[in-house]
Amino acid sequence: MARFDVTDAEWALIEPHLPVAATGPLPRRVRDQFNGILWRFRTGSGWRDVPDR
Repeated sequence: MARFDVTDAEWALIEPHLPVAATGPLPRRVRDQFNGILWRFRTGSGWRDVPDR
């Protein structure tokens, strides 16, 4: 977990509010994608500058 990643307690509050696809539960990477979106807004960088991880 990186310095500003969402903690387990925070994720427990967020996850129930995420939409579930008709094909089944959320993919495992949703939390990583969520952390990436938060990083992008926190830093103010462009989408092209978002690191792969």
